[in-house]
Amino acid sequence: MISNLIVRLFCIATLVVVGTGCNKEKDTVAFVIVKDADGRPVEGAYIKLYANLAYPIGDPSRLFREDLTNAKGEATFNYTDQFKQGQAGFAVLDILTYKDTLYAEGIIKVVEEETTEETVTMELIPQ
Repeated sequence: MISNLIVRLFCIATLVVVGTGCNKEKDTVAFVIVKDADGRPVEGAYIKLYANLAYPIGDPSRLFREDLTNAKGEATFNYTDQFKQGQAGFAVLDILTYKDTLYAEGIIKVVEEETTEETVTMELIPQ
C-alpha cells in the first residue's frame, strides 16, 4: 500500500516536471500591409525586409526576405527558424516596397515569438 502511494506520487511529480518544463516555441512572424495614399490595399507590390546594420554581428543576410503582396495588400515573413529561445530581442528590419511608380519605406521591430504587424503607405516615386 505504501509502495503504491510512493509510485503514484513519483508518477505525479514526473508529470508535473515534464508538463511544466516543456516550453513550446511560438512563431516569430513579421506581417506587412501595403496601402496606397487613399488607404486601399496594393496587390502585387514587391516587399523586401532586410537588416541595414552599421556594424553587423554575424550574417545580416539571414534576415533578408522578399515577397509580393496578396489581394489584401499583405505579406507574411516567418523568422521562427532564426529565433533561438533565450535570445534577448530579435531584430529591427527595414522595409522597402514598390510597384510601378509607387514606393514606400519603413521599419518593423520583429518581436520574438509574436506576430508583429506594420503598415506602410505608398507614394509616387519622387522625380
